Amino acid sequence: MSADRRTFLGGLALFAGATAAVAQGQTPFAGDPSAPAFPPRERFPLWPGKPSGAPAQPIVPNWTMNNPPPHRELWIRGVPTPEVHVFRAAQPDGSALLVIPGGSYEFLSVQNEGMDAARPFNAGGTTVFVLTYRLPAEGWAKRQFVPLQDAQRAMRLIRSRATSLAVDPKRLGVLGFSAGGHLAADVATSFAATVYARVDSADDLSARPAFAGLIYPVATLEPDIGHAGSRDNLLGPKASAELMAARSPLRHVTADTPPCFLVHAFDDDTVPVANSQRWVDACRAAKVPVEAHLFTEGGHGFGFHLAPDMPASRWPELFALWLRKHGG
Repeated sequence: MSADRRTFLGGLALFAGATAAVAQGQTPFAGDPSAPAFPPRERFPLWPGKPSGAPAQPIVPNWTMNNPPPHRELWIRGVPTPEVHVFRAAQPDGSALLVIPGGSYEFLSVQNEGMDAARPFNAGGTTVFVLTYRLPAEGWAKRQFVPLQDAQRAMRLIRSRATSLAVDPKRLGVLGFSAGGHLAADVATSFAATVYARVDSADDLSARPAFAGLIYPVATLEPDIGHAGSRDNLLGPKASAELMAARSPLRHVTADTPPCFLVHAFDDDTVPVANSQRWVDACRAAKVPVEAHLFTEGGHGFGFHLAPDMPASRWPELFALWLRKHGG
């Protein structure tokens, strides 16, 4: 076994079977031993001042610990100021991941599908950036574009700060889960779409990921296999068929889409596995390099929580091996 692989597996072992806690920053849950230390000390906002399209009524952040032990995890609702949260590798090799939590565009599963990625991937030399993006149903104007605005801007800002962040701007990819997988797929297919007005020189940079990891993703918002909750929160409850199609990344895979890696479980009763199967078909038709791992068991939202004897628990190791071959 190579030294890199031993290091990566060692990183996984540090939090296997327990709730991860990143030893940076301060937790807002004083007295709750299950709460993680979040946000980290190093983070930066996406937009100068108040983001455009903000509702008249102030958005109040709401942080809660959800799920019974041993899988207690932090969920965030209320995101008035979207941010990038920085988790540096001790020995960075220049590779970087923008990690996008899911939560049906209703909340952010910022622990299990965000900061829990830091430990294993930092151990392999990859710098991890966790995106807390605006939730479209919280009153934002042009709600259908709000998460994509944040994801594009995050990619560009990270690249503009590549030197100080010790990353290679050509080796920055995305990793998204569930609705965060929709957003990761959206930025992978609509990275050049003009969805906000230029703010500064960072916006002259590309938002295209070098590669995309899509973990049980919502690939489409259309009724047959799309996730209704994610669709209604992003587009509103009465979205037209045209709008659903326009905001479904599955429809927009082209030869310019970056290489993709997918993970899904056949027993996912929230987001059908057909989302990933059809994404593979679209990539193959467009001649986009694609790899998919479809597991018998895992359900939905497993993130980094699966027991180590389940085959699906090995997806982070598989992804780490894959991304080294595709720009990571």
